Amino acid sequence: MFRRAFWFTAGAAAGVWATTKVNRKLKQLTPESLAAQAADKAIETGHRLKEFALDVRAGMLQREAELEEALGLDAPADPALPGPRRTALGPAAPDRRVPPHPYPTHPHNRNEDH
Repeated sequence: MFRRAFWFTAGAAAGVWATTKVNRKLKQLTPESLAAQAADKAIETGHRLKEFALDVRAGMLQREAELEEALGLDAPADPALPGPRRTALGPAAPDRRVPPHPYPTHPHNRNEDH
């Protein structure tokens, strides 16, 4: 008699546990829940991408500084060195060309309707 009561109670408890588990899983699979999960994953992925981009930028700036130091580009300009060269033509003359016509017409324009 006690064996039957034990197995009846064990079966009822297993049924309640299984029903609860199935109901939870069904609630997770509703469209609203799936949309919320997808949105959470998208936000999480965005944060990870932002962190990755910031790490890459920090590494890039560090490497740039190392290269500038190795090449001597970060040193102040030596006043004993000559300044930049001038071109043989001298300073550039102002541009005096006529501005283009706003609606150019070409006799062989393939885009015109004939």
